[in-house]
Amino acid sequence: MGRQRPNLDRKTSKLCALWGKNNLKVYKPPMARAPAGNVHPGKRNGVRIVIAGDRGTGKSSLIVTAAADNFPVNVPPVLPPTRLPEDIYPDRVPTTIIDTSSRTEDSAKVAEELKRADVVVLTYACDQPQTLDRLSTFWLPKLRQLEVRVPVIAVGCKLDLRDENQQVSLEQVMSPIMQQFREIETCIECSAFKHIQISEVFYYAQKAVLHPTGPLFDQETQTLKPRCIRALKRIFILCDHNKDGALSDAELNDFQVKCFNAPLQPSEIVGVKRVVQEKLPEGVNDHGLTLTGFLFLHALFIEKGRLETTWTVLRKFGYNNDIKLSDELIPALGKRAPDQSVELTNEAIEFLRGIFELYDSDGNGALQPRDLEELFSTAPESPWNEAPYRDSAERNAMGGLSIDDFLSLWSLMTLLDPVYTIENLIYIGYTGDPASSVRITRKRRLDRKKQQLDRNVLQCFVFGPKKAGKSALLDAFLARPFSETYTPTTEERFAVNVVDQPGGTKKTLVLREIPEDGVKKLLSVKESLAACDIALFVHDSSDEASWKKSTDLLVEVASHGENTGYEVPCLIVAAKDDLDSFPSAIQDSTRVSQDMGIEAPIPINTKLGDFNNVFRRIASAAEHPHLSIPETEAGRSRKQYHKLINRSLMFVSVGAAVTIVGLAAYRVYLTRKNSSS
Repeated sequence: MGRQRPNLDRKTSKLCALWGKNNLKVYKPPMARAPAGNVHPGKRNGVRIVIAGDRGTGKSSLIVTAAADNFPVNVPPVLPPTRLPEDIYPDRVPTTIIDTSSRTEDSAKVAEELKRADVVVLTYACDQPQTLDRLSTFWLPKLRQLEVRVPVIAVGCKLDLRDENQQVSLEQVMSPIMQQFREIETCIECSAFKHIQISEVFYYAQKAVLHPTGPLFDQETQTLKPRCIRALKRIFILCDHNKDGALSDAELNDFQVKCFNAPLQPSEIVGVKRVVQEKLPEGVNDHGLTLTGFLFLHALFIEKGRLETTWTVLRKFGYNNDIKLSDELIPALGKRAPDQSVELTNEAIEFLRGIFELYDSDGNGALQPRDLEELFSTAPESPWNEAPYRDSAERNAMGGLSIDDFLSLWSLMTLLDPVYTIENLIYIGYTGDPASSVRITRKRRLDRKKQQLDRNVLQCFVFGPKKAGKSALLDAFLARPFSETYTPTTEERFAVNVVDQPGGTKKTLVLREIPEDGVKKLLSVKESLAACDIALFVHDSSDEASWKKSTDLLVEVASHGENTGYEVPCLIVAAKDDLDSFPSAIQDSTRVSQDMGIEAPIPINTKLGDFNNVFRRIASAAEHPHLSIPETEAGRSRKQYHKLINRSLMFVSVGAAVTIVGLAAYRVYLTRKNSSS
């Protein structure tokens, strides 16, 4: 017995058998060897089945009978690991069965084996009701306690010994337990003595690993899971070659051949569509099988227990057990130095512009939340629903994204997680070479040496003490209204937008707010500033303590850059310019700016909306990094020392050269003198 499934009529059963004809994996008994050449689903190297249960429930007898096809007269208390032949089941995956002890003193070893299991078989004896009760009172709670998150097969052994006067259906016995413990994948009764359903036990155990129900189907609601629907929708779109929203007979047949290596006859295609139309009229239209009908078919296969059909389809299109594209389909990026970043190529940007126009349903130049949901409906989930992307771009009053904001979010994702960008480009239909969608920029050190920038996306680290106005600055960058309510920043936060530069050029600027308490952790990593194009230091211009903390942070960051070789240009921002400055503000800021060789603080007032072109100035300073790199006193001393050493070495080299020339001349003189005499 598997999960409760609706009764299916004969037409539906025939339909399930039709799809994937000639390649649908069905159970074969041990003596009927599977044909050679099948590919292991999910590319698994093997399945590890661990059997546990009370003493005397038939664990060891079950294993021996399955492996040797004979009921054992005498069996040891615990068997060594037993391997079933690869060709015993259709998927041809090596299967190892691990027997466990029932002794209390061996509980630690049993726990270790359970933690290593791919699937757990829990046994009870059909003639001992108390062992069935122990599944729900001891064994299943124990698995949860051990955090063993694998499928469970409940097996009633010794079926031949059950009292004939106490015959009850397996469904009646197990339904309450299965309602409480959803990890139970299948229930089955067997008899090793009479060879009843022994092979089926391990077939279902293997199947629970190779073709799991959990990722595809919600047992609670009896519906396909969202990620499964999204993957099947993408597959449907890929197979709908003429993009008319339906799979024609030819497209259906192409799909069948691709997934199952066998065509469907015209009469069979007609039969498939007829059954779908009878059950779900909107599942078929004049053009063929609709997406609704396609999803309906897969729901039927799963409800019928034919999970291998849906898994075969998913795996043919590159999906793994998490219903995500396997790593092999996502190109790896080449090695890059810490001070190199990754950006979208022009080819990818043009593709995204086309996608934006395609999904702008009302043509108003903005993608609304419903448009974005539809855009990412073929990805496992929308990548921008969670931090750091969720609140990092400017949106209109309806929550929509303009084309610049849309591309900005893609740029931020590419900067932070380029592989995730490539993956999502594939999900939404990028047809070019995935590796050509991004490029690795030149090293920042080289940019500064050449005094010329080789990047379109600039990252600015925003430092400052608490209540300095960092978050207000990020909000202003995203055109959000000023808030009087102070909310401390405890985690790093990002804001991204496009900045118009003189001459009509545009740069994408990423502001990364570093909480004051997070600076120490950030700078504990040597390469922490390598990805930074410019650092911003914000202070409350009315608070002398805020200024001092900000300058301390400036010195700390500048020193880290000097010590690691990842110096960064820096700017100072004097926030809250509407308030009176502290008495020595002008003298102090002038001294720090002159001593460190950077620009004077930029006054801004986020409350009144006076930003003094700060974002354009940040981008401009990042484009000319050599002009704004601060120099600490220690760094200046170190430079002078190195100059002195180099000058001394030069004098030594010159002196040595003069000495060598003198010696050579003297030798020539002696030679001539000796020859003349």
